[in-house]
Amino acid sequence: MAQALVVIGPMAQTPTLLLVEDTPSLANLYVEYLKKEHIQLVHMATGKSALDFIARTPPDLIVLDLQLPDMNGFDVLRHVFEQQLPTIVIVITAHGSINIAVEAMRLGCFDFIVKPFTADRLRITIRNAVDRYRLGRVLNQLRIASDDDRYFGFIGGSHTMQAVYHTIENAAVSKATIFITGESGTGKEVTADAIHRRSPRAANSLVALNCAAIPHNLLESEIFGHVKGAFTGAISDHQGAAKRAHGGTLFLDEICELDLNLQTKLLRFIQSGTFNPVGSTAVESVDVRFVCATNRDPWAEVQAGRFREDLYYRLMVIPVELPPLRERGDDVVLLANYFLQLYAIEEKKRFQGFAPEVLEIFRNYEWQGNVRQLQNTIRQIAVLGDGDTVTASMLPKNMQQLDPGKIAATHVASSTPVVAATIKPLWQTEREAIEDAIAACGGNIPEAAAKLGVSPSTIYRKKMGWESGGQ
Repeated sequence: MAQALVVIGPMAQTPTLLLVEDTPSLANLYVEYLKKEHIQLVHMATGKSALDFIARTPPDLIVLDLQLPDMNGFDVLRHVFEQQLPTIVIVITAHGSINIAVEAMRLGCFDFIVKPFTADRLRITIRNAVDRYRLGRVLNQLRIASDDDRYFGFIGGSHTMQAVYHTIENAAVSKATIFITGESGTGKEVTADAIHRRSPRAANSLVALNCAAIPHNLLESEIFGHVKGAFTGAISDHQGAAKRAHGGTLFLDEICELDLNLQTKLLRFIQSGTFNPVGSTAVESVDVRFVCATNRDPWAEVQAGRFREDLYYRLMVIPVELPPLRERGDDVVLLANYFLQLYAIEEKKRFQGFAPEVLEIFRNYEWQGNVRQLQNTIRQIAVLGDGDTVTASMLPKNMQQLDPGKIAATHVASSTPVVAATIKPLWQTEREAIEDAIAACGGNIPEAAAKLGVSPSTIYRKKMGWESGGQ
């Protein structure tokens, strides 16, 4: 069994590439093309020897000729696909056609190269595949590091996020409507996706509609669809989100953007499961699970007359309140490390971690844009900087102004002993702080909540408790 082995760099840190090519001259040429690449290259001349090698030690990458002396290369590709091996396959062939390329891609092929090709074409493809391999390793390591810190699209092991995961697990199997609240960037769409994927409806569609991103005069059509000629520009029938979500989940993001007339129609739809497309008298019936979300305080919208109270109670069957990033403790560190490893690979940078003062700044920063703001911050660092460690000088200017030393000094000052007689119950101190903030903001609760660093719904819950005689 002929084989060639080329190793460049420490073997433990380099991916293994299996070259399956039966023509010796071509195999030697490809080895020459790749001799400076950071890989371990193993050559096999037949499909059987390749399959034997894969069975013993699945390679990280395969460059596979489809015309082999003992079998079709598709047999090797199909084996990798059916066994769900974490192997990146690049197909090479002298008989390129659209049908062959489509079939190769269907079986998970990473790229398709037609002979003859240049050294640069092969090298660039291999480098792209190696980048994909390294990214996969990072993601797998992050998954393995702590299962408790990951849940579907979420990363975070704080108590507040564990409570969110628990609610999703319990609520997903139900058909009850779920209302997700939280500031922008806290992960409302990720929550809806997790609910759908954990539900019995996971095999069907999750249809998401952002009500804030669609003009008000088109929202009804986007939700319920329309028939040809229903309005100017309706040149054909249009199937709305409600119909597309049949058997699955309908996610209405920023639902507080709906006008009152459309809220009435949505309430009727939720109650009956039926609707009329715009411009049609025909009644259509669907089976959908409703999930909605808003970054506003929905009860405040009800009190202001902008949201129907009956629709509020119809939707608020299972509430899921997403905590802001500043209330998630060391989750900010987990997320920052995840994004740094991700973007370091994508931007081909050397970053391995953060300086201690940077992590201290992250822990104490307000993160008004939450996870989305953190993600954009790390991406900016990865694009504009480089080095083994992210230092404070690499942070955006507004974050550089936060002095870790002053943060620590503030913590020390706050721990100065006080006279026991001046100590008040915690609930009373909290109530006074909230009431003072509301008064300072002229009675504007959302503004007071923003200044206090909590969500408006938290303040409304507190006020309801006080008014009912609680603490």
